[in-house]
Amino acid sequence: MRFAAVLNQDGGTLRSTDLAGFSQRMRQTLEAAGHSVDLDVVAGKDVVAALDSAASRRGIDVVLAGGGDGTISAAAARLMGRNKALAILPAGTMNLFARGLGIPQTLDAALESFVDADVAAVDIATANGRPFVHQFSIGMHAKMVQRRQKLEFGSRLGKIRASAQAAWATINNPQAIKVTLTVGEVEIVTRTTAIGITNNLFGEGHLPYADDPAGGVLGIYVTVAEQRRHLLKFFFNMARGKWRDNEHVEIHQAERVVVKVHSPAKKYRAVVDGELVRLDQETTIKIHPGALNVLVPARNAQAEAA
Repeated sequence: MRFAAVLNQDGGTLRSTDLAGFSQRMRQTLEAAGHSVDLDVVAGKDVVAALDSAASRRGIDVVLAGGGDGTISAAAARLMGRNKALAILPAGTMNLFARGLGIPQTLDAALESFVDADVAAVDIATANGRPFVHQFSIGMHAKMVQRRQKLEFGSRLGKIRASAQAAWATINNPQAIKVTLTVGEVEIVTRTTAIGITNNLFGEGHLPYADDPAGGVLGIYVTVAEQRRHLLKFFFNMARGKWRDNEHVEIHQAERVVVKVHSPAKKYRAVVDGELVRLDQETTIKIHPGALNVLVPARNAQAEAA
């Protein structure tokens, strides 16, 4: 296969990686297995342009994207509905989409898995036409991301600490939003402190990622907790993957959901795959089954077939 690799030198763990050495190992590893690779190491501000170029390049079979959640989401958006496959080099904080695909969580191990990987068709979702691979959320998550951006951190551990600080501040000052959710034919009017709409249902007993990335449904998680003790329990259960043990979370699933915000939308933001975006008064989220080709370790594809 012919790879076009784009590494975001400002993204996630790549910021503290010897990129010259890693780039050399990438070439050696892929070429030794009979593949070829065109490699671009770019600054964060140039990632989108580099991904556009890689996705449109003729003769390319795989676009390999290395960086945080924003880089991976941007790459997936450019490959949605196309024959080219996405190879994910997990350099973010949590790498939740990569975990759901069974991709090893260290850079070198992930690179090794691409040598004999298989191509699998998985789902991707859109929010008002904007593709995402993990989650669209409003409420506490968006407020937490806003607060975290005001804190300084220069490493993965620093980001985790900043996230914990921002989460604690958000728990101590939650803001409820009045919304109408249209889930299939059902209309739900509620006050909520958080809504997460995910590309497939989260699995149980682990970090929040989908066990089946080709399940064909959106997961819709509505949090009605407002008291601090209930919010602490919600965060604790979420970290353990105990979604169904939380009486303050309503879980639905559908192929399409419409979120209509009755509170002044301009006061709030949304988060799409970790990136803060403007929250529209009405957002339509859809799942697109099998619309994204990805590289997955061969053993995972064999296990799924079995």
